[in-house]
Amino acid sequence: MGAGPAAVTFTGHAPGTREYRRLIAGLFFAGVATFAQLYAPQAVLPQLSSALGITPATAAVTVSAGTLGIAVAVIPWSLVADRVGRVPAMTVGVVIATAVGLIAPLSGDVAVLLGLRLVEGIALGAVPAVALAYLSEEVDARHVATAAGSYIAGTTVGGLAGRIVSGLVGESLDWRGGVWAAVGMCAASAVLFVWLTPRARGFVPGRGHSGRGRAGERLRAALTSAPLWALYAQGFLLMGAFVAVYNYLGFHLSAPPFALPTWLVTLLFLAYLAGTASSPWAGLLASRNGRLPVLLCSIAVMAIGTALMALPWTAAVLAGLVLFTAGFFGAHAVASGWTPVAAGPDARAQASSLYYFAYYAGSSVFGWGLGLLFGGAGWDALIIAVLTMCALAGVAAALVLRARPSTVGS
Repeated sequence: MGAGPAAVTFTGHAPGTREYRRLIAGLFFAGVATFAQLYAPQAVLPQLSSALGITPATAAVTVSAGTLGIAVAVIPWSLVADRVGRVPAMTVGVVIATAVGLIAPLSGDVAVLLGLRLVEGIALGAVPAVALAYLSEEVDARHVATAAGSYIAGTTVGGLAGRIVSGLVGESLDWRGGVWAAVGMCAASAVLFVWLTPRARGFVPGRGHSGRGRAGERLRAALTSAPLWALYAQGFLLMGAFVAVYNYLGFHLSAPPFALPTWLVTLLFLAYLAGTASSPWAGLLASRNGRLPVLLCSIAVMAIGTALMALPWTAAVLAGLVLFTAGFFGAHAVASGWTPVAAGPDARAQASSLYYFAYYAGSSVFGWGLGLLFGGAGWDALIIAVLTMCALAGVAAALVLRARPSTVGS
């Protein structure tokens, strides 16, 4: 496909147009197809731990294996997308991941299950590696932050749906039935993504993106920017904290003084709806008031929610979880949407990929590592660790992003 006049003059889809609506809807279903299967095991970790006779931290590795797969795959997927196109790359990844996701629960051995979850994550890496670069190229620049918030809202629906479906079905059947139900929903979402998503007009595959030297230059640019490193730190620290809380909250609430039944613990994942609401709202506020203030306020809300979850009352934990979730997704919507803008047109895909590398590396490292802390020192120690991570993310943003506003698209 050559670079015709439409490719030169195209300035991006604007809200209210048919193409914009299809793009947002398509990426919404891509988020569901990706994140529902990625986090489906999280809601059945206690059942999985009991069925396979493994510790909570080991059970949580089923989630970490998937996120680790995404972490190692996002940069290669960004290079593939430069060659074959954004939408084709995402389509291939989602289809392969869904097929592997249907096979994984058949595993009778923990090592095999973890290996398949790793492969599943590698395939799923196509969506987070490419989606925001695609969005930043296809949406009018004035509306990118708002559109990014809408995309992140779709990922929250996916994460929520995967957890709720697998948790409720898993309680009636077993953990395998729960995961299969979630992956079946992902298959339907993948079909809708392929059908709805419009072809790219703001990017021509292979044009100006071929050659090792060119790829190396783009990656080097994304690795040598201090503002980008501050944004990567947001993903690493905040996502690590987020996954750790959701991994071990079920164990915490199933034990005294709460002793909640499994079905009720599963319904607590409805707190994810707070993220569905906060993501587009944060994107809209960032468009109007600047990204940095919204990012810092979101981190503060996340920290307040974390502190409430230290209290030994179910109502306080639930309120804290809602604030924690809303704050996290607000911060993630701003930071992830900011990254390709800060990188500039030549390194958008690479910077987005590095953001998601940090994001899922944090999920893998802290999702497992804080489980060891939880198992050895208890819930309060985990809460202190999460508060520390929020503080570090806020300091990095305040010092680096405020110091160089002109370079980061404020």
